[in-house]
Amino acid sequence: MKSISLKLQPGSDLRQSVEKLAQEKQMSGFVLGVVGNLSKATFQCPGRPEPTVLEGNLEIITLNGTFLPSGVHLHLSLSDSECQVWGGHLEPGTIILKSADLLLGLVELQYPDIPSSTVNYPSKAARIEIAIMPGCPWCSRAIRLLKSSGLLYDIIKVDNDSTFESVKKRTSVTTFPQIFIDNKFIGGYESLSELKASGKLYQLE
Repeated sequence: MKSISLKLQPGSDLRQSVEKLAQEKQMSGFVLGVVGNLSKATFQCPGRPEPTVLEGNLEIITLNGTFLPSGVHLHLSLSDSECQVWGGHLEPGTIILKSADLLLGLVELQYPDIPSSTVNYPSKAARIEIAIMPGCPWCSRAIRLLKSSGLLYDIIKVDNDSTFESVKKRTSVTTFPQIFIDNKFIGGYESLSELKASGKLYQLE
């Protein structure tokens, strides 16, 4: 695996900088590490309808996830001036205060745990669709959960810009996986896991 460094200057948008690099260089990989601080952080907490926004002197603790030319899936954790820790899905509007240094691992990502016969278009038999990105750990977990349920499902492989945009138009969401039941967007892995825990997932048989 090759690695490269990315140094961000004051005022840079953290997420958009990673997205721009991946698109311009047609690169895929993982965030291996980060050191830096923020003047503003925008992130999506689980179960909340709108992103959380914090401002001040914010120290980055971790940044984990994947990046592709078609988009990113990144999780941010940070500490505020009171040493309270926050975190969630990284959203646009997360601004560098003084600087941030990222170490990026470049790899040829594959679709783990997905049969090669899987197609990109939903069949008439399956009520469940799942849109996934290569290298996304939560996508892999969702696939394993669906496999264990014994239910029919179809996979939408988001491995190019046109597929990414078509899925985004359906949900206005840029994180993955994205789960659809009877063509209705229900959320991501956590929503799917909750359905299984409640027993409602098996009602789709």
